[in-house]
Amino acid sequence: MRIIKQKTLKDFWEKHTNSEQALKAWYYEAQHAVWASFADIKAKFPYADVLPGNRVVFNIKGNAYRLVVQIHYNTKVVYIRFVGTHAEHDKINAETI
Repeated sequence: MRIIKQKTLKDFWEKHTNSEQALKAWYYEAQHAVWASFADIKAKFPYADVLPGNRVVFNIKGNAYRLVVQIHYNTKVVYIRFVGTHAEHDKINAETI
């Protein structure tokens, strides 16, 4: 998969250094994946949640952080829409961010 806006992840882990390894691990897995549907994601990330509009919420570092992406399965592109703490995630609408 091609991931758009890796800088968003980097900016976040520079502020929250304990998230760096978990975000890098997610990035590596996603970059080398070939996701055709949410079922493919769920097989590797059992705690991921699907949202309308081909959005997926990933729990990062034992659910301390949340990552929201929008996936275009046909073009194999993943757009990072949000990364933040669990509390920050609770304040946003993950379906529209």
